[in-house]
Amino acid sequence: MKINIKNRVLELLDGDITEMQTDAIVNAANERLILGGGVAGAIRTKGGPKIQAECKKIGGTFVGGAVITTAGNLKAKHVIHAVGPRMGEGNEDEKLKNATLNSLKLADDNNLKSISFPAISAGIFGFPIKSCAKIMLKTTIEYLNGQTGLEKVIFCLFGIDSYQVFVKQFKQEISE
Repeated sequence: MKINIKNRVLELLDGDITEMQTDAIVNAANERLILGGGVAGAIRTKGGPKIQAECKKIGGTFVGGAVITTAGNLKAKHVIHAVGPRMGEGNEDEKLKNATLNSLKLADDNNLKSISFPAISAGIFGFPIKSCAKIMLKTTIEYLNGQTGLEKVIFCLFGIDSYQVFVKQFKQEISE
């Protein structure tokens, strides 16, 4: 499913983010940038040790923040490591919005034209998928309506259930 926003594409896919050929893929990272399980583990496995080595040099970032590395052996050129909130830590909605927004800004700062997001924090961090979809889609739509060099933003969801939640929210966001 996709729409155009000011001649920019916003698309939803059910798939494997490590197979995306966008300029950057977003890693749902932790503050220490250690590529453990979930999306980060898949990126580590397919991307190779170079990505973790770059993360180690950076050292970490704050919840809501984002940093960029190369993408090792992945099809993408870069990995943007966005730190989403853990459910229960407080101010989660704002932190997820910031992680999304900071990823988009970082892509622009690096003159990237395309980016693929997972459902940040909706896995092992326990953030409710419906709230995740609402916050991430609303933030992205607002961003694409502003000044940006981005041409394509993809939400690459893992599994039909997550995809369907995002599609339902996507339809609500574009009908408002």
